[in-house]
Amino acid sequence: MIEPLTASQQTQVIAEVSRYQALIAEEFSIAVPNIAVRFDLIGGTVGMYCKKGVERGFRFNSHLFSKYWDENFSNTIPHEVAHYAADLLFDFRRIRPHGKQWQAIMRFFGAEPARTCYFDLTGIPKRSMRRFDYYCRCDTHQLTAVRHNRVTRGQQRYLCRRCRTELVALP
Repeated sequence: MIEPLTASQQTQVIAEVSRYQALIAEEFSIAVPNIAVRFDLIGGTVGMYCKKGVERGFRFNSHLFSKYWDENFSNTIPHEVAHYAADLLFDFRRIRPHGKQWQAIMRFFGAEPARTCYFDLTGIPKRSMRRFDYYCRCDTHQLTAVRHNRVTRGQQRYLCRRCRTELVALP
């Protein structure tokens, strides 16, 4: 199992985020408020810039960041801060997430404007979804919590692919 970022490493990430924010503020003469940095992502995503209403923040996957420290420190941080800067400068609703504005900011940072990276996820905690047992005329099935909730609320029915009968929850 991969260990998550240490407190010292988290402090380094936060400082690097602040450094990039200061570069944007200086280059474009705008106010760039420091926003929350959390280390609560799980699964295969290393980082993301989040905006919900007026709330903004960065989220990083502590385990994946730790496993690939050098690549993430030099690529993921500028990638996410560039999203924040593009949002401040151009309004996210009016531009493509990895469009020419975002790419220009990445080049200004001296970073490669790559959209995605692929990492081996061995040893990285993954989100697991609870499954529920259902049956049909010919077999038993497992539905995810999302599908189970749809059935429970009467929003959806699911059929067996083989016998084409409706799936029913096991009592």
